[in-house]
Amino acid sequence: MTDTSDTYKDRIVDAALRLAVSRPWNETSLLDIAQAAGSNLVELRKHFGSKADIVAAFTRRIDDEVLAKAPPPEPGQSHRDALFEVLMSRFDTMKPHKQAIRSIVEGAKFDPAVLRASLASQAWMLQAAGINTDGATGAAKVAGVASVYASTLRTWLDDDDPGLARTMAVLDRRLRRGERSIEGVESVASFARRLRDVFRRPSRHENRRPDEGHRQPPDDIPSTPSSPQPGTP
Repeated sequence: MTDTSDTYKDRIVDAALRLAVSRPWNETSLLDIAQAAGSNLVELRKHFGSKADIVAAFTRRIDDEVLAKAPPPEPGQSHRDALFEVLMSRFDTMKPHKQAIRSIVEGAKFDPAVLRASLASQAWMLQAAGINTDGATGAAKVAGVASVYASTLRTWLDDDDPGLARTMAVLDRRLRRGERSIEGVESVASFARRLRDVFRRPSRHENRRPDEGHRQPPDDIPSTPSSPQPGTP
């Protein structure tokens, strides 16, 4: 029986998680993972280019599980409280893989694939909490929540309390601090938009009929190009 692409990827991710529990992640090779999954490097290379790609696939799997069970925000619930519930749900979802995640965090090196997956993951967590992530302000929110999550993850890894009291306290405190930062970003962005609109208002010269014989519009009104909006990875 031939595996589908998704089934094969799941086998590789599961094998990687098992190995991460039994040995340091930085001592685990792609060949080790392929063999643990009953596969080989030729097949693995069709789906993953590195161990970081496997970690990214695991991150997306957790995303799917959290999004599938995340209830819509309750009426009147603050964005901070809704995001708190979503992120705590994420930590609960990761609980069966805590040992593997600890090994990966301790042994992983910086890699763009992991960074992209982490930022995309937190964008979806924000969406699950009913928080818009469009535009420059949205990108700032994603970066801010990714930072909050990464720092809280360290606490979660060492939090043996079944109720995760330490994790909840750290997450709540850092979300409150981040909320104040985001409010500042939104205020600056709002001011920048208003300022941009002022300079984009048509001048009375633009509405004046040009003199006979002049076919070109007046060239003394500079145009203000719109600022590029950074995309979300």
